[in-house]
Amino acid sequence: MEITLQVNGRPRTVDVDPRMSLLDLLRERLGLIGAKKGCDHGQCGACTVLIDGRRALSCLALGVAVDGSEVTTVEGLADGDELHPLQAAFIEHDAFQCGYCTPGQLCSAAGMLGEPGPSAVTEDLLVDPGLTPEEIRERMSGNLCRCGAYVNIVTAISEVAR
Repeated sequence: MEITLQVNGRPRTVDVDPRMSLLDLLRERLGLIGAKKGCDHGQCGACTVLIDGRRALSCLALGVAVDGSEVTTVEGLADGDELHPLQAAFIEHDAFQCGYCTPGQLCSAAGMLGEPGPSAVTEDLLVDPGLTPEEIRERMSGNLCRCGAYVNIVTAISEVAR
């Protein structure tokens, strides 16, 4: 099937097998290897991208399902040579070790910053809790880091959220 989508701000038209995941489409057809194939079951978050501004696990999304959508990968977060504030904060706060999960962490954090409303740890559902470290940990809980860089990831995201 032929699909058309915006990837990192560029229109792309691609022939895809209807069974191909968005992750495989990005990596194999478009050469965007930032999103990682971690578990390929939607459990680790290494493949997180933004679809129309919302966080999504690209290993679980079919390529044909994003026809007409705007997809942002980690490669699209920066503005030319200028890093996205989250990318700069991850570097400044040493929020990665091996780096395998980092693209998914960055895309998830970028999406999370624009998500309003309470989470499972919000005490008062009528009051915006802001992005406290507890809120960030809860909202980022779908992105795993085998190296355990969570403390620095939360610190980096907190800095950008402020």
